[in-house]
Amino acid sequence: MIWFFLLSGLFLGWSLGANDAANIFGTAVGTRMIRFRTAAVIASVFVVLGAVVSGAGVTDTIGALGAVNALAGSFTVALTAGLTVAWMSRTGLPVSTSQAIIGAIVGWNLFTGSPTDHGTLVRIVSAWVVSPLLAGGFAVVLYLGARWWLGRSRIHLVSLDAYTRAGLVLVGAAGAYALGANNIANVMGVFVPASPFADVWLGNFITITGMQQLFLLGALAISVGIFTDSYKVMTTVGSQIFKLTPIMALIVVLAHTLSLFVFSSQGLQSALFALGLPAPPLVPVSSTQAIIGAIMGIALVKGGKGVQYGTLGRVVVGWVLTPIIACGMSFVLLFVVQNVFEQQVVAGR
Repeated sequence: MIWFFLLSGLFLGWSLGANDAANIFGTAVGTRMIRFRTAAVIASVFVVLGAVVSGAGVTDTIGALGAVNALAGSFTVALTAGLTVAWMSRTGLPVSTSQAIIGAIVGWNLFTGSPTDHGTLVRIVSAWVVSPLLAGGFAVVLYLGARWWLGRSRIHLVSLDAYTRAGLVLVGAAGAYALGANNIANVMGVFVPASPFADVWLGNFITITGMQQLFLLGALAISVGIFTDSYKVMTTVGSQIFKLTPIMALIVVLAHTLSLFVFSSQGLQSALFALGLPAPPLVPVSSTQAIIGAIMGIALVKGGKGVQYGTLGRVVVGWVLTPIIACGMSFVLLFVVQNVFEQQVVAGR
C-alpha cells in the first residue's frame, strides 16, 4: 500500500524530468551542440546529486506551508499536481510543477482545516515573481559582458565552438544540480512528514536519512522521465518565444541556473545572514519561469524584435491559473479519497 501511495510522487517526478530537462539542455540538443544521450546522462546524474545533497532546504519551506501528515493525503496532493500539469499541458498552456504542488497543498489545508502559513505563502509567491526577473537581470549582464568580450577578442570560430560546447556541458550540469535541489521538494516534499523510510547507517560515520532515501527515489523518477520522454521537448525548446543562438543558449541556461541557485542554496543563505545581509527564502521556483525570464532579458537587449508576445501572454495565463486549478482539484479529490475510498487524508482523524 505504501508503494502505491508513492506512485503519484513518482509520476510527478517522471513528468518533471520529461519537461523541465528541456530547460537545461533543450537548445544545446536542438542545435546539435550536444547529443541527446550525453545531455540525458549528465542531467540525470546531477539531478540526483542535487536532490539528495541539497534538497532539504526547500522542503522545509513546503513543510511550513502545510504539513501533509498522512500517506493518502500526500498521494492525493501529488496526484493533483501531476494531473494539473498533464491537463493544462494538453490545453497548450505552459505550466509550473512548483505552482501546481503549492496550489494542491493549499487545497489540502482548506479541506482539512489546517492553517496555511500566510507568511510562507507570500514568500513563495513573491519568489515566483522575482525569479524570472532575476534570471532576466542575470541574462542581460552576462549577454552584455559576452558581447563586449567577443567584440574585442580574436578567438577563432572553431575554438569558440569548442568553448561553447564545453560551456553548455558545464552549465547544464550545474543547471541539473540546481533543478534537483530546488524541485525535488515538488516531487517528494509532501511525503516527508509521512515518509515510510527509516534512517540507514553505513558503518559508524555515514547516515542515509529517510528523507534522502525519499529524495533519491524521486530523483530516479525524474531521471527516467529525462531518458524516456524529454527528447521531443529538448529538440523544440527555445524557439517558441525567441530564437536563440548557441552563445545565447549558454547565457540563458547559466542565468536560469543562478536564479534557481539563489532560491535553493542553504550555504548562500547562511553566508548572507552571517554578513548581516538580507537573504532570499529557500522556496520552490519554476525552472520554466526562470528560463523564460532569461530569454526575455536577452530579447529586450536585442530590441524586443522577434518576440512571440502571444506565446508570452499564454505563459502568464498558465502561471496564474495553475495554482488556482490545483487548489480546487485537490479539495475535490481529497473529498473523494476520504469519503468514497475511505482513506485517511489527515492524521489523527
